[in-house]
Amino acid sequence: MKVALVHDFLNQVGGAERVLQIFHEIFPRAPVYTITYDHTETRGEFRDMDIKTSFIQRLPFGIKQYKWYLSMMPAAIEQFDFSNYDIVLSDCSAFSKGVIVRPETLHISYIHSPTRYLWNDTHSYTEEIKQPGMIKKMLPLVLNKIRTWDHLAAQRVDKMVANSKTVAERIRKYYNRESDIIYPPVETSKYSISGEVADYFLIVSRLRPYKRVDLVVEAFNALRLPLKVIGAGEELERLKKMSNDNIEFLGPVSDKEKAKYLSKWRAFIHPQEEDFGITALEAMASGRPVIAYKKGGAVETVIPNKTGILFEDQTPWNLVDAVRDFDYKQYDPEEIRKHALDFDIKLFKDRIERYIFDNYEEFRKGREEYFSNK
Repeated sequence: MKVALVHDFLNQVGGAERVLQIFHEIFPRAPVYTITYDHTETRGEFRDMDIKTSFIQRLPFGIKQYKWYLSMMPAAIEQFDFSNYDIVLSDCSAFSKGVIVRPETLHISYIHSPTRYLWNDTHSYTEEIKQPGMIKKMLPLVLNKIRTWDHLAAQRVDKMVANSKTVAERIRKYYNRESDIIYPPVETSKYSISGEVADYFLIVSRLRPYKRVDLVVEAFNALRLPLKVIGAGEELERLKKMSNDNIEFLGPVSDKEKAKYLSKWRAFIHPQEEDFGITALEAMASGRPVIAYKKGGAVETVIPNKTGILFEDQTPWNLVDAVRDFDYKQYDPEEIRKHALDFDIKLFKDRIERYIFDNYEEFRKGREEYFSNK
């Protein structure tokens, strides 16, 4: 049985890339097809994989400025040839679900979200993107064309797997497809409960507009409580300028340092709407409660008054009220960690492997029965 893996872009190491790594552990000889690959930005994490890139990789600035070629990406993903494979497994937030396979090849797509800037985030994406005026005016026309392609591409997939109920709902809304749900993996073994609780609150996030770290800064400016911020991004300087001296920016840190911070703070702040929200579960794996915005994946992972609390409105003042009402002493670290273990990486690997093989067997038998009746 020959298997190929497909990933949108290999230019960072995040939750989607961790899923790809597990797919590769299950199928270690499978090549990885991707639009572009940046060895430097991925810190060599994928150096042992057989990586096959698209023509965009070879265009001027195709690696560092791949977004310039947005209109070419459907063609880039469709140009890969999967004629010799029995199973194609795509790990998708954007384009990889659009690969073209033979009728006798099973395509399973693990969907982190329908392409956010084409669907549920399209208006905010157009407003926030930093491009010259003419390009910004033309962008909606480009997105409209790709949106049509994206919907058609989703119809090619044989089996869709959503990473949360939130994403399954979006798949039904935008693609008119049903999907199965398998929550993504959390490396719970990296985190542990500390006997010490420090007096600070913590947020770990890429510093981008949709992450709403600005909301947290405004809230803690008013609260005057200590807040530590781990992460980097284009919002860093703006956030620093608007922060009082009770807020400390630590920048990007190692996994070991992150685990140390996660184990000791009073609560983890999760102000954004995420497709799932792995970092919040990493916090829970450390036995610490989460204060999260009541939308997206957090609704599925945060159990009110057991593993944290949810605030209703995405405003600084609603977060202020939530923090003031929060008492970290009422939470049992052991119970919080026990809940996080339900999302452990080993469970994910077992579930996704069983799902792939069960569906391939059903797919193969279905084809045999179809042709035997002709």
